[in-house]
Amino acid sequence: QVTLEESGGGMVQSGGSLRLSCLASGLTLDKIDIAWFREVPGKEREGVSCLSGHTGKEVYVDSVKDRFSMSRDHAKNTVYLQMNNLNLEDTGVYYCAARRARMTPIQAMCLMASAPEYWGRGAQVTVSR
Repeated sequence: QVTLEESGGGMVQSGGSLRLSCLASGLTLDKIDIAWFREVPGKEREGVSCLSGHTGKEVYVDSVKDRFSMSRDHAKNTVYLQMNNLNLEDTGVYYCAARRARMTPIQAMCLMASAPEYWGRGAQVTVSR
């Protein structure tokens, strides 16, 4: 069993930055693939970024490439999502999600909200003008 706890959400002006944290318990980061999904009212939950537990490879949805980056702190068993140059379309609830690490391409995890086995409770990110 893996539990995930997000922190770091909040409100920021357009062009600003936020960093989300996801503390994982139950398995070490090298044994889980980690993803960030976001949800906006009226839209399907969207995979924003994914990171392979085995290889460390990161993938990002096109809308956040060059603005968002994931990183891992193995000592803290925590994954971070650094979000820079935020815009209004980045507003939403961000969920940390995980599955037991696989050798299959990590891109697939970001494409399907059904792929993760475990979910955090979510963190609200609000970008204002």
